[in-house]
Amino acid sequence: MEAILSADAEAGRDYARVRDAIRYLVAHAGEQPQLADVAAALYLSESRLQRLFSRWAGVSPKRFIQQLTCEAAKARLAAGAPLLPLSHELGLSGSSRLHDLFVTLEAMTPGEYQQGGAGLDIVWSVEPSRFGPALLAQTARGVCALQFLADDDEAEAWLRAQWPRAALCHVPGQGRALCERLFDPLSEADGSPLALRVQGSNFQIQVWRALLAVPYGGLLSYGQLAEKMGRPGAARAVGNAVGANPVAWLIPCHRVIRAEGALGGYRWGEARKLDLIGWESARLSREEATA
Repeated sequence: MEAILSADAEAGRDYARVRDAIRYLVAHAGEQPQLADVAAALYLSESRLQRLFSRWAGVSPKRFIQQLTCEAAKARLAAGAPLLPLSHELGLSGSSRLHDLFVTLEAMTPGEYQQGGAGLDIVWSVEPSRFGPALLAQTARGVCALQFLADDDEAEAWLRAQWPRAALCHVPGQGRALCERLFDPLSEADGSPLALRVQGSNFQIQVWRALLAVPYGGLLSYGQLAEKMGRPGAARAVGNAVGANPVAWLIPCHRVIRAEGALGGYRWGEARKLDLIGWESARLSREEATA
């Protein structure tokens, strides 16, 4: 147990280092910083930073800065498309291919929604991930929550607020394998479908389904998402529904940014949103180089 806790602590420190490296690269993108600049800012040796960044992001810091700049993000937003053609995205193969999980979304019934989860069994745990501690909660019919929350107490309080009458069962480690599957850039996706079972209003469900159609690595504005849904002029309502997303990463609300290219808000912090966008861009860059 102590070995597991020690490994988790080290993984958390490594995540923080890579997160800080990404933020430094983005903040100084116009200066095209060198590896030595980033290493000095993080008080790491160049070789240590190179190995750590490449292992976590899947590309070198140099390759990352070439791909992730504010201008690149604005260009992708204007085009409304990912860096690679969609057919390429879906057809990648090899030991380092992008995860290609087929995500299905099932809404809870109006009765279940109104009854606060009465009769529903939810198994949950808080697991380490490369983007910080993550609450993973599952029912017999699918994942009902993936939230970046700091500790077990915070996670349980959030779950109880969402499903006040559900039976909550805390099983430490129950979501570890899924976290590794989702956030390991070097893992091979097994192709099995991943079911989500969420509760929300009809409009929120429509928005979350629309988010599932945003290509990996793509960015679009709240207004563009509203137009894709056939609801032009509803950008504000769409934004509220995006912000209520209960399943981070899998329902990719981080891919929605402001029309002018700014990141916009994110319920788990703009810094984490930047981390997610940057990580996707880095993985796409690596696949582009090796495909």
